[in-house]
Amino acid sequence: MIDQQQGREQSSEVRRRSAGIAAFVAGLVVTLAFFAFWPGLPHVIDWGAIVVAVLVGALARWICRSWMGKRGKGSE
Repeated sequence: MIDQQQGREQSSEVRRRSAGIAAFVAGLVVTLAFFAFWPGLPHVIDWGAIVVAVLVGALARWICRSWMGKRGKGSE
């Protein structure tokens, strides 16, 4: 019984990690795409846009993991 519970916890952590990575990449790509196409010509992504994109990706990951954590605790 304890082994089954540990297995569920590990699979839950793997899902949270995968979802966090996907959220980070999605936030990063969407933000870079925004900065690539929004300002108009020339299509230049500078260091400021890269830093903002990484921060948005980190924020998306944090929100995703927080939401999944609350959702997991609510189902117990």
